[in-house]
Amino acid sequence: MKTKTVPHPIPYQGSKRNLAAEILRYFPPRLTTLYEPFAGSAAITIAAAANGLGDYYHINDLNKPLMDLWRAIIETPQQIVAQYETLWQEQLDDPRSFYDKVRADFNRTGKPDLFLYLLARCVKGSVRYNSQGEFNQSPDNRRQGMKPETMRLQILGASYYLKGKTTVSSMNYRDILDKATPADLVYMDPPYQGVCGNRDTRYLQNVQFCEFVQALDELNQRGIRYLVSYDGRTGDKTHGKRLPDDLNLTLIELYAGRSSQATLLGRDDVTIESLYLSPSLADELAHVPIVYRYTRGEQLCLMEGRPK
Repeated sequence: MKTKTVPHPIPYQGSKRNLAAEILRYFPPRLTTLYEPFAGSAAITIAAAANGLGDYYHINDLNKPLMDLWRAIIETPQQIVAQYETLWQEQLDDPRSFYDKVRADFNRTGKPDLFLYLLARCVKGSVRYNSQGEFNQSPDNRRQGMKPETMRLQILGASYYLKGKTTVSSMNYRDILDKATPADLVYMDPPYQGVCGNRDTRYLQNVQFCEFVQALDELNQRGIRYLVSYDGRTGDKTHGKRLPDDLNLTLIELYAGRSSQATLLGRDDVTIESLYLSPSLADELAHVPIVYRYTRGEQLCLMEGRPK
């Protein structure tokens, strides 16, 4: 399958934009609704819609301001484009002071246009919250954020692919999983492998490992097709805890390139991200190996051998 270049209006750290084409290779030929319970930048949903995979889409995230922004992007794109351009132009005289003002206004009002501006300007597109749930990330003072004309193209493109066939919600991920049927597909990229009492400032709420494993087991029992981006490794360093073997998942290891940190340090460490396929999906894609360990040459052969 030759995938299209897709719009990307929300510059979110951890977005699966660069891996979207590889992840789409493990989609089933037919699916009714694609659910993304931890949508974030919704990179996989946009890529699926752009490539005609799925009839309907449901993006969800507990971060309500983020979902309000997505609703504005999809339903009223021209309005959010105009609002962003106004903010971008108003910052030019004193970008740092203006950013601080917008951040304070956003924490008070939660307005989508303010959030889009902050995401475009903040350090590494990385969301951070304080213990009161307020956005507290600093601006990247080296840049002014995506230019209005570029943002316009990204927003209008996303709206084009998603408008009229996308539900946007801010619910607990388990409530979204309850909606899925065997005709659908669920893609999950959960935030932090939290345990009781742990908090990560990147997220308003963590996902507890044991609860997530239980949710996957319930999906297996219902015969739901799903994919999970979860753990991974960079060089000799492992990120996150592997999902347990008794879930009977198929592990695919995807090459994510050199990390920005490795590049800065002049190192050659590459990042490998894990993609897990549910039993029902793996059965449908019978040519997928049970465990795929990455080497670049082998991966290229595997991909080239897939049906077009």
